[in-house]
Amino acid sequence: MTQPDAPLSGNQKRKMRSASRLFAVQALFQMEASDQSFDAVRREFEDHRFGEHLEEGEMAEGDIGLFRKLIEDAVTFQGRIDQMTDRALVAKWPIARIDPTLRALFRAAGAELIEGKAPPRVVITEFVDVAKAFHPEGKEPKFVNAVLDHMAREAKPEAF
Repeated sequence: MTQPDAPLSGNQKRKMRSASRLFAVQALFQMEASDQSFDAVRREFEDHRFGEHLEEGEMAEGDIGLFRKLIEDAVTFQGRIDQMTDRALVAKWPIARIDPTLRALFRAAGAELIEGKAPPRVVITEFVDVAKAFHPEGKEPKFVNAVLDHMAREAKPEAF
């Protein structure tokens, strides 16, 4: 754990942003699965999940600003993000039919693609890594990569 006054290295900042993306997917999933309010889930994550101590080891500290922005923008722009996701999916698989974890991932990633500052390729790589965390042996990370590539080209065509 870093000391409060110690400056963070670039690697520590990247890890914090990565953790925030994972937390955002978990929070969005929890909001949908449990029908909890945005504020209740946000508070739970900020108060109890960031830096939580588990038997497997300590959870990473997250970038609270990025976490809040991702979940707020995902909620605010959900309709637009879901439409973007639907256009990237095969016609027989609308967003309502996909795994709820992936749906949350596409919403968090879509929020960052629409409103975030990170380059689209960074967003894609980061969220493919999140998909790998949830589905380490499956085909989902390749699927996520393809869908996010399509979404990124729609959200920020100038980056390609």
